[in-house]
Amino acid sequence: MKIPEHPPDFQDLFARAKSSKGDLDEIIRLARPTDGKGRYLHWDRMRRLSPPKGLDHRQWWLGTAIARLAIARRLPLTDTEGKPFRFGYIDRMQQSLHRIDQQAGGELMIDHPLVGDIVGRRYLVSSLIAEEAITSSLLEGAATTRQEARELLRSERRPNNHGERMVFNNYQAMIRAKELIDEPLTPDGVLSLHRSIVDDTLEHAEHAGRLQRKGEKRVAVYYRDRVVHRPPPASELPRRLEALCSFANEESGEGFIHPVVRAIVLHFQAAYDHYFVDGNGRLARALFYWSMLRKGYWLSEYISISRILLRAPARYAKSYLYVETDNNDLIYFILHQLDAIEKALDDLRDYLAHKAERAKRIEEMMAGGAILNPRQISIVGDLLRNMSLPMTVKDHARSKSIALQTARTDLESMESSGLLSRRRVGKRFVFTAVPDFADRLRALPQNPGRRRSSAAI
Repeated sequence: MKIPEHPPDFQDLFARAKSSKGDLDEIIRLARPTDGKGRYLHWDRMRRLSPPKGLDHRQWWLGTAIARLAIARRLPLTDTEGKPFRFGYIDRMQQSLHRIDQQAGGELMIDHPLVGDIVGRRYLVSSLIAEEAITSSLLEGAATTRQEARELLRSERRPNNHGERMVFNNYQAMIRAKELIDEPLTPDGVLSLHRSIVDDTLEHAEHAGRLQRKGEKRVAVYYRDRVVHRPPPASELPRRLEALCSFANEESGEGFIHPVVRAIVLHFQAAYDHYFVDGNGRLARALFYWSMLRKGYWLSEYISISRILLRAPARYAKSYLYVETDNNDLIYFILHQLDAIEKALDDLRDYLAHKAERAKRIEEMMAGGAILNPRQISIVGDLLRNMSLPMTVKDHARSKSIALQTARTDLESMESSGLLSRRRVGKRFVFTAVPDFADRLRALPQNPGRRRSSAAI
């Protein structure tokens, strides 16, 4: 990733254009905050494209900058030099916000046949809430795999290494963020959330939940051994954290800001300030989810923005750099995050479609066979996807929101039918599919008067 080139000096460009009245009039007449395709371009990209007819690149940039200043509003959050961050609404942003309003906070997806099951925790560990905990940690360098991380969260065993601990902590932090949504955000709440994120992962445990202090070596953001961002001095962090909380609670007097935009700005500012020795990115994304859930975007609990960010981490980093190199213009970061949220919602739609199709296939496969209750059929579906999946009574009870005795009966009944085997691991029993699980499933006794579907297992 190359560091983006800073735009030309606005005052210099304006003075040059002003000296030629006709040029300035034409520049202003053609001025738009976006290009002809609706793209919000940074100078680093614009200088490589063909400018509108009659303008050179610098005139094109001057007109764009003038149009953006006309729609900009200042925020009560500042950079390292005390200059405010700013943003404005453009059509592309409004379109994205409308779609997110409908899907993440509205009722557009509430009638989906599996949404109720997800909200009822049926797929809590396999759903995208776990995916966010996993990929947010992978984005920060956790040394583990998705499969290992999923097994960790499903089994509730103790983490075995630093990477697993990062995933486990992030999962707990997501739960903690949800618990805090009915309360205003406070510095103590942020410190508590940070402790959840970095518990037992820092070289010096006393740094957990503590702002960096004056005199300590200040953290910085690196990309391939090059410093790309130096956060504000440690002496300013208490004041800046107070300002962050005030903004999060809508107490800064900045007027109405769309809730999703506010959540995204909260994400940006927490990462920009870098309050702690480690865990700042994970904290920033946890605060984003806190803000979204607090404002009623209930489906945001089940989407993973980090899953999207992990696909193109350089673009994520560059969206920060675009803001810093272009006069604190947050629109670059906001648009990047809106795109990530929309893609995460698309992922959720695909996930639900997959679950619905799989449930349909399982029902067809089980038609006419031995009677299995819906919870056991769900287990069959999980095992057909992953034959090595381990299960415990506690895990089954938690994922289906049932009593331990009911969960035990489900698993022991499937063991009696020859579908599962169990072994003792420590103080508990772990159930797994038998080696010839599919054959045993086909051989289950049929229900009298009903015929088994011919669907393949």
